[in-house]
Amino acid sequence: MLPAPDASFGLMPFWFWNDALDESELARQIDDFAAHGVTGFVIHPRVGLPEDIGWMSDRMLGFVRFAVEQAARRGMKVILYDEGMYPSGSSNGQVVASNPAFACRGLVRVLLPSEASPKLEAGWQLLSIALDHAGQRFAVIEGPIAAVIRGLHYVGEGPAEQSPPAADLLNPAATQRFIALVYDRYAACVGDHFGSTVLGIFTDEPSLIGRPCESNVRPGTAAVLHEAQRLFNEDFRPHLLTLWDDQYPDATLRRRQWKQACRSLLERTYYRPLHDWCTRHGLWLMGHPEGPDDYALERYFHAPGQDLVWRWVMPDEPTALEGPQSTQAKCASSAMLHQGKQRNSNEFCGAYGHELTFEQMQWLANWCFVRGTNLMIPHAFYYSVRGPRRDERPPDVGPNSPWWSRFGPFAAHCRRMCWLNTDMTHVCDVAIYGHGDELPWRAAKVCYESQIDFNYLDDADLHAVTIDAAGVRIAGMTYRAVVVDHDVQPPAMLAERLRAAGVLVHYDRGDADSLRKTLSQKTARVPLVQTSPALRVRQVRKGGQHFLILFNEVNAPCTAALAPHEAGWFELDTTRSESRPVAAGQPLQLAPHAMRVFHHAVR
Repeated sequence: MLPAPDASFGLMPFWFWNDALDESELARQIDDFAAHGVTGFVIHPRVGLPEDIGWMSDRMLGFVRFAVEQAARRGMKVILYDEGMYPSGSSNGQVVASNPAFACRGLVRVLLPSEASPKLEAGWQLLSIALDHAGQRFAVIEGPIAAVIRGLHYVGEGPAEQSPPAADLLNPAATQRFIALVYDRYAACVGDHFGSTVLGIFTDEPSLIGRPCESNVRPGTAAVLHEAQRLFNEDFRPHLLTLWDDQYPDATLRRRQWKQACRSLLERTYYRPLHDWCTRHGLWLMGHPEGPDDYALERYFHAPGQDLVWRWVMPDEPTALEGPQSTQAKCASSAMLHQGKQRNSNEFCGAYGHELTFEQMQWLANWCFVRGTNLMIPHAFYYSVRGPRRDERPPDVGPNSPWWSRFGPFAAHCRRMCWLNTDMTHVCDVAIYGHGDELPWRAAKVCYESQIDFNYLDDADLHAVTIDAAGVRIAGMTYRAVVVDHDVQPPAMLAERLRAAGVLVHYDRGDADSLRKTLSQKTARVPLVQTSPALRVRQVRKGGQHFLILFNEVNAPCTAALAPHEAGWFELDTTRSESRPVAAGQPLQLAPHAMRVFHHAVR
């Protein structure tokens, strides 16, 4: 019998506080969560909250204190949410209200008549004047822009929503104001529960331009010009028009460089201050960056995270294996491993629509588990489905769903799988190289369909690794092959180090057979004697046991067979934590979309 996972491994859904709150109802819903195997929650004030329970008001924080105390009495865990409502960084408009100079800033392009000079409004700054590819003369101007975030309150009875102004995340003083308005107030409210009941604070897809009210805006400020000069040792002003005009020969390169400069500055002005505050207070910075493959930004999360929303990944559609969104679960789990962290999260099912089924929800969870996710945040459990609340980024996947009565076994399965993916040794010989904000999916697809597990590495990882005859060694992992996709190339010096060590494997698009053959020769075989392209595989060692996770990712049955093993195989019932012996070599039928877990004692 395997040990029972504690409450920290259970599902931690977004709990939408979206109506008039009542302590007795909060307690009732917490009890209902616990009765269905849910051992924690993310307190997420949400649109529909009445205006007399304002963001970070004494009334709101009183309810936060009550909910945290109720969770503590039941041995449950809580994550706090840092914005009202999202993207994070503006404190529901309070940052800008405290100082208009903290308003979001960006770049705009203005067409100029011949020889004319642009008229600059107060607070605007001319960055460059240049000709586009067609010979038109443009000015690029930096200044405050019309940008908002989603707010907490309906206009009247809804569904129209209030839209607070977005803050300038590239201004370190604005970030310090955000911390004072939100993080410091949480510490005063429930700081005595930090590091015990309260695991962390969730920051949600911080965006440099919030939700802009016009399409001409590009992210960045004058400060990013200085960052680009530092990073690339050249004046970026002559290249600013490439942010709008893709007809320049070097537009792709210049856009990548600008994005890198924006990210580099954002790390210092936003992510690092939040990370350091959480470290000092014994909390994890949680949540996720804006992009699905923002691997470099995951370094600032104590629990790297991503979000599986908007039907970006769906069962039996190409999105399960293709496109940037298909990389997100591996992005977070790879960051966790290589940065020596314990957990990585996924916020899943948000805005999948009322048509989402329980079976699809289970598939999405298993899609994450076989890629290494170990903290699951269902989006969402609704405090209220009154009026327009029911249709705000649906569905409710918890108490107001048609499947709530059979939710318990699913919650138990998720708790066991999160436990299994935590504090383990990942059995994996292959890494795929990626940039800090671009992870290749084509080589990954070949690996998935060939039952070859992998993790992602970026430049910063490779600069910190040991590369020798054994392979690439980082954070307890040893990679005997590093795959470089045709479109995502490492710097020449890194490529040469990998080539000299004999671990560099090139993947040219369309040559899947060659990649599959090369990796099979370089890596240990998965303990199966029969496989299928539909089958996803993950192996871990934990507590003296070797675990093999199999997931049939398609809507058709497939067959596999375990390789013989002297210690004997057992199949784990993840909903009951019970195991039964299984004969090696016998065909295993995997039903459509089924996950099965096998284990044996480590030799």
